[in-house]
Amino acid sequence: MSSNPVLEAIRTRRVVRALTDEPVGRAQLEDILKAGRWAPSGGNRRLHRYVAVHDPLTLRLLRMVSPGMLQKPQAIVLICIDWQRVGAYGLSSTSTGLYVDVGTAAQTMLLAAHSLGLASGIVTSFPKAGVRAVLNLPAQLSPELFVCLGHAAPGGPAPMRTWGKITWQSLVDWERFPGTPSAAPEPAQAESERL
Repeated sequence: MSSNPVLEAIRTRRVVRALTDEPVGRAQLEDILKAGRWAPSGGNRRLHRYVAVHDPLTLRLLRMVSPGMLQKPQAIVLICIDWQRVGAYGLSSTSTGLYVDVGTAAQTMLLAAHSLGLASGIVTSFPKAGVRAVLNLPAQLSPELFVCLGHAAPGGPAPMRTWGKITWQSLVDWERFPGTPSAAPEPAQAESERL
């Protein structure tokens, strides 16, 4: 246990998939969007754009086209990459930094939601064309990730568990790996090993 409120918020935040019908207040949604502005961004370029969704009909339509959205959120923030801004900076469309910025924005919003007493979770399993049509997104915006928001339902499902206990120590190696360095696998080889 930590007495540091930031570390405690990181430790206690959970993905919640069982939500009530209680609405998310507009002021709470705005606070989460304000927090997203402070998320780390490569070169402070801000190559992403947010779409805030509060309307029940739009939320229902997004659920219909998003198989990965198991929860019934009362608000959603969609994080998009703005390809027009990417081009204006002369960046490559294959730059991994674009997706790192999506992740940092999502994590910052998840922590903001938690600090406001809201439940939250991310969804990435959706057809971009379907989301684009529902939200009438302009061509330069690519939908990448939903931050789903609501109030936790009592007695919802337990958090997903992995095989074995994960500790911070089980995820960390210090300094260098011992022994002879091996060559990194080629990208195609690494992909086939994951299958």
